[in-house]
Amino acid sequence: MAVSPYFLVKDGAAFLSFMTTVFDATVAAVHHNDNGGIMHGEVNIDDSIVMFGESTSAYPPETGSVFVYVKDTDETYKKAMAAGAVSRQEPMNKDYGRAAGVRDPFGNTWWITQVL
Repeated sequence: MAVSPYFLVKDGAAFLSFMTTVFDATVAAVHHNDNGGIMHGEVNIDDSIVMFGESTSAYPPETGSVFVYVKDTDETYKKAMAAGAVSRQEPMNKDYGRAAGVRDPFGNTWWITQVL
């Protein structure tokens, strides 16, 4: 069984850019609506799939919180901050690895952790 997060965001193109910039995500699929916005998108972050779509009046934006393993917490944190994220927790060593937290410009929290 696999679990994939699904985000509803106001600006699908900006969200896609954030994920490719910060997490080196690769685009798996992008389907546009009649207005040119992203109706449904999928990216791969390592071996995981993250799905998203642009919000509508019937489906308003929804925020989430995601835990993601990364190769380098400090580098990912720096990329996120440069891409407009707000710090929830600066990188620090924990019992389970080097961890940090950021809130992206869309209101989602990403808990990024590097196993040491």
